[in-house]
Amino acid sequence: MTTTDLQTPLAGRRALITGGASGIGAACARAFADAGATVTVCDRDADAAQALAEEIGGDTWVVDLAETTALEDITIDTDILVHNAGVQRVAPIHEFDPEAWRFIHRLMVESPFLLTRAALPGMYERGFGRVIHLSSVHGIRASAFKSAYVSAKHALEGLSKVVALEGAEHGVTSNCINPAYVRTPLVEKQIADQARIHGIGEDEVVEKIMLAESAIKQLTDPSEVASLATWLASDASRMVTGSSYSMDGGWSAS
Repeated sequence: MTTTDLQTPLAGRRALITGGASGIGAACARAFADAGATVTVCDRDADAAQALAEEIGGDTWVVDLAETTALEDITIDTDILVHNAGVQRVAPIHEFDPEAWRFIHRLMVESPFLLTRAALPGMYERGFGRVIHLSSVHGIRASAFKSAYVSAKHALEGLSKVVALEGAEHGVTSNCINPAYVRTPLVEKQIADQARIHGIGEDEVVEKIMLAESAIKQLTDPSEVASLATWLASDASRMVTGSSYSMDGGWSAS
């Protein structure tokens, strides 16, 4: 393996990243591009997606992934598929809006299924594919007030394992990354929601709520998640499939 191979392990690969215009998705887009991949930034924010695509020399796909009916008959031609798009809603179960609950499951379970379904035939034909699911510590643990998010992430874990089993003979791997709280716009929004529900100041939320279960008392940086995703997307990870990689500062160790 040459120095160039080590520096650009994704050279010649095409990657599609959902929710790719901000947060973890944007960090993955930049990391994949730096590693040599041609990246399609998939997001419903057209301006943000276009700006990032221009920065990294990639493409855009502007789409609302919660409109799942429109995804049933599409074809996706990509080597690497990263399911990152997601939202959070925080409320007790007895107060949780049913449509918000269904929306989260359309976006974070049904959409990944349909996109994977659309991408697998091409991956199978080429004998190579990487499906990476941005799950969460909430894919293996639960928290109060997050019934939709927790159940969606648990479902995503199951989907990933089935993709791993079906794709193995075709050179396709499927894995989950399970971070705790990552410093993204999604988490910044949660700080205000958690402060309201728990009746504490926003300055106390990170320490007393978000990092209460973590041994490492720091929020994860998006670039750290992107680093693991880059390795999972590479040839070096060919024997890793059906796995879930905790990146939670020790939360799930207790």
